[in-house]
Amino acid sequence: VQLVESGGGLVQAGGSLRLSCADSRRTFSNNAVAWFRQAPGEERQFVATISWNGGSKYYTDSVKGRFTISRDNARSTVDLQMNSLKPEDTAVYYCAAARTSVPRGAYYAKSQYQYWGQGTQVTVSS
Repeated sequence: VQLVESGGGLVQAGGSLRLSCADSRRTFSNNAVAWFRQAPGEERQFVATISWNGGSKYYTDSVKGRFTISRDNARSTVDLQMNSLKPEDTAVYYCAAARTSVPRGAYYAKSQYQYWGQGTQVTVSS
């Protein structure tokens, strides 16, 4: 698994962005995949996760109703559609894949994910 994120950028509050995570080796169709984010001076935090077939999805409370995680295994991609963006959503967003096919137990923990991308910057201006 080798993950590459794209789609970050600068957007005004209330706007939308769509992030994409691609597996360049096209092998993560059986892996649970998550998005995390890290703001300056803060810990990396869980945003959302999705099971191998898209049947299970979990979100952190602050993004529920605004963000949607989805995947296309034929294209080996996992997307994060972000709507109604707020300045507090500003962070570097990371894609991460687990060795398991479904999110387990503490699915929000960084330790559950073994493969990480390099991150993409999202900046939301007020």
